[in-house]
Amino acid sequence: MSKLQHTESGEHREENCRLIQETVRDFALKNIQPHIMEWDESQHFPTEVFHSLGELGLMGMLVPEQYGGAGLGYQEYITAIIALSKVDPSIGLSMAAHNSLCTNHILMFGNEDQKNKYLPKLASGEWIGAWGLTEPNTGSDAGNMKTTAVRDGEDWILNGAKNFITNGQSGRVAVVITRTGEPGDKHGATAFIVEHGTHGFTSGRKENKLGMRASETVELLFEDCRISDSQRLGQIGEGFIQSLKILDGGRISIAALGVGTALGAYEAALAYSKERHQFGKAISSFQGIAFKLADMYTDIQASTLLTFQAGKEKDLGQKVSLSGAVAKYHSSETAVRVATEAVQIYGGYGFTKDYPAEKFYRDSKLCTIGEGTSEIQKMVISKEILK
Repeated sequence: MSKLQHTESGEHREENCRLIQETVRDFALKNIQPHIMEWDESQHFPTEVFHSLGELGLMGMLVPEQYGGAGLGYQEYITAIIALSKVDPSIGLSMAAHNSLCTNHILMFGNEDQKNKYLPKLASGEWIGAWGLTEPNTGSDAGNMKTTAVRDGEDWILNGAKNFITNGQSGRVAVVITRTGEPGDKHGATAFIVEHGTHGFTSGRKENKLGMRASETVELLFEDCRISDSQRLGQIGEGFIQSLKILDGGRISIAALGVGTALGAYEAALAYSKERHQFGKAISSFQGIAFKLADMYTDIQASTLLTFQAGKEKDLGQKVSLSGAVAKYHSSETAVRVATEAVQIYGGYGFTKDYPAEKFYRDSKLCTIGEGTSEIQKMVISKEILK
């Protein structure tokens, strides 16, 4: 399989998405599917898979070619996340966090030296990236973060902790949002790039999670961690504003993750309903099952359209606070509904680990929590429509 490449012609975008879909599907069936339950049971983070995804161009999809990326857009990126997440949502989640959070933050707000130093390593998959905003006692209330950065000459000294950080242990570099001003001040936070191996920066406890277990989720700990001012991203006090812009795009990633998770559950349930016979015929012939499948399909189609619409607006440089939140909210809730119905269609077998329904069921719930809960999405949506 050749590395994905940017194509300038808009008329080739559909063909490019088809190629991405086929490439990711073939890769996932060969390199991911045989290990899904093994990785899930042991919470193993398969770093070698992400290095291979980098060789395909999937770890730097949004990064311009001048920095070693594929130079693609959000519609291609959405296609890749959906295709990965249909097979294993855990892998889709970690790939999305690397691309849309860490890598994209450096791309959007880094200076040329920072871009040239970090983006080629991230885009190639040589380095995996993490992004730290959430803290143990703040959650959605990120404006009151406790992790601080204090200026000391030409350096900054970081103290505090971040939690629920995807790729936080295996990631070679993390973009971290710290408080440099007063709590609650929207201009009181600043973003920094911190490399693993920096004195005072360590990974803490790895979370033992309900789902998405092959996606690594850990604490980041800072104890008198000294970094140069050259590691600062953008201006002092811009960190929270930068984060909101990053999350706008990140929510499109989670929307795609939700679509992929729902598709995986739906396609498994559809196939099973045709194979499973009761009372002398396939259970898909019973209206109770057929109507469930109809609802699942309809919800997925709506989520897919909303997600690609948000991606299109992002590619056009438009503000996506509303469209991204709508897509993320609808797709994540759809993933939970579809996965729940998939378990129901499988019946007793859906409650066992011998079939894929229970894993999609467990994985789906993260979609309604990560990068802003469903309740936060409704806050964003209502704020936008009531302006």
